[in-house]
Amino acid sequence: MFQSLQDKLDKALHTLKGKGQITEINVAETVKEVRRALVDADVSYKVAKDFTDTVKEKALGQDVLTTLNPNQLMVKIVHDELAELMGGETVELKIDAQPTIILIAGLQGSGKTTFSGKLANFLKTKHNKKVLLVAGDVYRPAAIDQLKVLGQQIDVEVYADTENKNPVEIAENALAHAKQAGKNVIIIDTAGRLAIDTQMMEEIRRVHATVKPTETLFVVDSMTGQDAVNTAKAFNEVLNYDGVVLTKLDGDTRGGAALTIRTVVDKPIKFISTGEKMEALDIFYPERMADRILGMGDVVSLVERAQEQFDEEEAKRLQKKIAKNNFDFDDFLKQIQQIKRMGNMKDLIGMIPGAGKALKDVEVDDNAFKGVEAIIHSMTKKERQNPTMIDNSRKKRIAAGSGTSLQEVNQLLKQFSEMGKMMKFMNSSGGKKMMESMAKNMPAGGPGNMPGMPGM
Repeated sequence: MFQSLQDKLDKALHTLKGKGQITEINVAETVKEVRRALVDADVSYKVAKDFTDTVKEKALGQDVLTTLNPNQLMVKIVHDELAELMGGETVELKIDAQPTIILIAGLQGSGKTTFSGKLANFLKTKHNKKVLLVAGDVYRPAAIDQLKVLGQQIDVEVYADTENKNPVEIAENALAHAKQAGKNVIIIDTAGRLAIDTQMMEEIRRVHATVKPTETLFVVDSMTGQDAVNTAKAFNEVLNYDGVVLTKLDGDTRGGAALTIRTVVDKPIKFISTGEKMEALDIFYPERMADRILGMGDVVSLVERAQEQFDEEEAKRLQKKIAKNNFDFDDFLKQIQQIKRMGNMKDLIGMIPGAGKALKDVEVDDNAFKGVEAIIHSMTKKERQNPTMIDNSRKKRIAAGSGTSLQEVNQLLKQFSEMGKMMKFMNSSGGKKMMESMAKNMPAGGPGNMPGMPGM
């Protein structure tokens, strides 16, 4: 996400670092490089120029020339302006109406149907809402089938009428059904087209006028860059929608749509969607996104995702097992499942300050855990609970059963043993004291600035 933009901004802001003397010329050069980075990221030239003019004005007005850390001050100014460019403040979904009706619009292929499923899951699990998904795409049977599959995955009812080809009637009938079924949120997935056309706009305008949605969300494929922004503008003229959803953000290393769309349509970005997992949906926080663009990570979002998977009773149980050195492969398997539910691995790593930059050329495979899981599943229940009983003959059987090599099985057992020792030590009084000491002595730049831990 934003890898190309992040690299170029880092290079642009690096020009002030280590300079013996900072001048207006240095600042002007830096601002020029920042503007070039934005334009390369598919931000319109006007938006990029207005942005850098503001950055330059603020930089020179805040005594960048005389400060001891001009690079840090420039980074802060660029960060604050990036956050402002993307909206400044988070605008959350309005879900207090009874019922709440949410209309989903966008071009075909933008990810509307997948987002509808993710939003239903989000409102059901995080807000305890009774959700009804409505299949309003009368032209693409595959979209109806897809919505039904997603509904089954997240255990949310889907209203579909394959015999009716009138989207307005389908929406009206769905609202009546929702009332009878006691649903308090109705999400209507509408038809998309490969391009904007009069028929499409008139159809969705009629659906909008009939159901009078609480929220109308425009779903945009962020990989289409400036085309996405132009499409958003055309839809807004017809629907005057309430917010934007950026999908496939993990597939775009530039990020021009995310940076430009708020300025062009003056509508907040409310959600960002990455990947196909139903849990991979995040509220859009401009400040946090600015952090990520500048390579500062997003620890808050990472912690929030971890907390969603956190079970207090399970944590207490694990703590007791670790203290007694009884942490086994069944426990390890549960931890792997929790991590996988948190989302795309590369996305998660990018939330760790400095890690995204350090691993930018490393291909992070979402299937990285598959080999480990296969090995554990090939063990018997007794072997998982007592790994020390696994001798050579058992290792050979486990390797054959998991489709892995004897070396891989040995490596996992060794790593698991070392991890167990470390966990036991960290849980001891000596380990806790060591962590407290490390926290107190941590340099301002974080663990990446500690001797022997570069780029961490």
